[in-house]
Amino acid sequence: MYPENGTKPTPCGDACGTLPECAPLAVPYVPFQQNSPKRYEQMDALSNGTLYPGLNLPFRAKVDAAGVPQTPLTELQALEFVVQELALYLDTHPSDTEAFELFRQYSAMEKEARAAFVSSNGPVLRSETADCKTYTWPKEPWPWNYPEGGMK
Repeated sequence: MYPENGTKPTPCGDACGTLPECAPLAVPYVPFQQNSPKRYEQMDALSNGTLYPGLNLPFRAKVDAAGVPQTPLTELQALEFVVQELALYLDTHPSDTEAFELFRQYSAMEKEARAAFVSSNGPVLRSETADCKTYTWPKEPWPWNYPEGGMK
């Protein structure tokens, strides 16, 4: 749609995934993701809420990755997050072989980290209790009840 004076509008630039100043207030804006985009490291991805810097839009509740305790649980959460982000990216870019290889690598790392965590701390998912001798799902403490500074 052209302005009332009939002139063609000047296009906005978008180089870093932020909302351009010239974007209309009532029109949703979704940054377009190119093939083989830059990626954050896994803990930075978890902190930023995205694996991809180009999709890193302002987020009020952002957590500083440097302030997150480095525990087996936070490492597992970061790996799970990266696997999910790669899967979402691959949904729209299925022919990106580099991303698929990363998906496979991170999936293997997540599987290994989950097995190590479960063997020393108990199940993370309810379905993992099927591998236990007794039903151990409601075992205390829950991950969110660990004291500041990580696990015991």
